[in-house]
Amino acid sequence: MINAIWGVREVPFKREPNQLLKQQQTIFDIIQIHAKQGGFSVVLGQPGVGKTVLREHIEKLDTTRESTVVSCSRTMHTYRQIVRQLADAFKLDCTDKTIEKELINAAFSQVKAHKTLYILIDEAHLLEIAALRKLRLLFERFPKNHNLVLLGQPELLHALSLTANQDIKSRITYSAHIKPLNDDDLQAFIIRELEQAKMGINTFDENAMALIIRSSEGNLRLCGNLCLASLIEAARETQKTVTITHVNQVLVQPHWRSHEQLIKQQVT
Repeated sequence: MINAIWGVREVPFKREPNQLLKQQQTIFDIIQIHAKQGGFSVVLGQPGVGKTVLREHIEKLDTTRESTVVSCSRTMHTYRQIVRQLADAFKLDCTDKTIEKELINAAFSQVKAHKTLYILIDEAHLLEIAALRKLRLLFERFPKNHNLVLLGQPELLHALSLTANQDIKSRITYSAHIKPLNDDDLQAFIIRELEQAKMGINTFDENAMALIIRSSEGNLRLCGNLCLASLIEAARETQKTVTITHVNQVLVQPHWRSHEQLIKQQVT
């Protein structure tokens, strides 16, 4: 529908991002530096601020000659299941009894091939500390040319800050907190998405743009979802300019309402 109304091939806010925002790019660059001498990195942020985009860009390093990237996302699993994911990524055929030794050998093989190893664990705040401790002991036996990167919500660092977990926290070589975007950054993100989709930067009128930015509260994912939904509302009316009316048609949907607003609506 959007393609037909605006005459574009790519739909903005839906395509795979090909450019990191400034704070994401800084983190990406530093993670690569730490990987050269053995790193343990922690990247924190609330849902929707850009951790997934950052992870996807690190995963793209796997397509280069110099890097191997192993990404684990099912972090509610046990230590044994996570190392099995690692073994699958290395294409290892081994038993549970020999899996740790085979993983270490595979890591050294990467170094001999002059490759840097990145091990990404997404949603790491869901990982049990006992499993994380075992992983830390395993990765200490890996060669120096690797970086273990934990991506999770801020409560991950709170858990690591407990006295009982200082053995893990003290080994962190780099940490970063992806913060919500300010209004100017959100507007720049929206304009960039429109330009790359070859749509006019005035597709959202001034009032619509202001309401989207205010309602997104610095959250990159919410901003993208709200922009896309507003475009759909405008397309339904065969309008090429998104107005505040179209944005409000999205914001009245239940999932955009706060818990207090939903309760109040049910009472009235």
